[in-house]
Amino acid sequence: MVALDDVIHERLQTSVPLVEQVSQYIIQGGGKRIRPVLVLLAAGATHDIAASLKHTPPLLPASPATLELAAIVEFIHTATLLHDDVVDESSLRRNRATANAVFGNAASVLVGDFLYSRAFQMMVGLDSLPVMGVLAEATNVIAEGEVLQLMNCQDPDVDEARYLQVIRFKTAKLFEASARLPAVYRGLHPEIIAGLGCYGRHLGTAFQLVDDILDFAGSEGEMGKQLGDDLREGKPTLPIITLLSRGTPPTRERVAKAIVQPDQADIEAILSEVRSSGVLDYATEVARAEVDLAVSGLDALPSSPFKTSLLDLASFVLERHS
Repeated sequence: MVALDDVIHERLQTSVPLVEQVSQYIIQGGGKRIRPVLVLLAAGATHDIAASLKHTPPLLPASPATLELAAIVEFIHTATLLHDDVVDESSLRRNRATANAVFGNAASVLVGDFLYSRAFQMMVGLDSLPVMGVLAEATNVIAEGEVLQLMNCQDPDVDEARYLQVIRFKTAKLFEASARLPAVYRGLHPEIIAGLGCYGRHLGTAFQLVDDILDFAGSEGEMGKQLGDDLREGKPTLPIITLLSRGTPPTRERVAKAIVQPDQADIEAILSEVRSSGVLDYATEVARAEVDLAVSGLDALPSSPFKTSLLDLASFVLERHS
């Protein structure tokens, strides 16, 4: 990851000090970097396939083009975090103050815009229209997901289908793009590209499902934020949606009220009920089914240490605690 860090820091260079300061602040904030890791592993897992096709460009896990692709998806992801924290009025992420809390909303929004535009500059440098198509579509879908989530806020009528649509747009789309990019750049067979897309899409869905489970069942120290934050922000996630559909009438009334107008006493009671009602078990089963679908997408890939690492990553997403 040192080589990737070098590319990220080099591409962040700008003549505007505040842009670099805000960018470095959030990128160094201790994230998992799962999306760029996906790019690197997918490049390795498809290397032998590409090597048999003389027309494909060289793309090893640590090649300049692979590192550029990995940095691009990290920049896009970081831009979404900057914008998310402003929209959500968040003040804490990963156990430290958010960029908007430190630098203000205006700087966070504008630096998010810079990261998007820098990512597209880097795409142009790769001179691959198919890559630009994948990333342009992903960026557009992510923005649609953000708006869908905004529409769902403080709405107790949100059902599981609407919830899943949001996370497939907002979170899973960039996972899908990250997994597909190396094969798209190399011009590999559509079956390989589709399989990697399936892996990334369902892995990203599982990742967000687990995130939403941990908002009720995790450790505040490990999560780096207060538990129940989604409910405080009026966001109906799968545990809450399930509790609304399965709970007693008094429970449903309390949960619906908390979504519309959060109250600390109601939130504490709901947190306790979520943990004791079995709804987290259901959400975990949904996440496990998504991981199984993700793994099935790798069937077309030959055995390799990189494919094994992709399988391990799927297990990690399901079993993580933060």
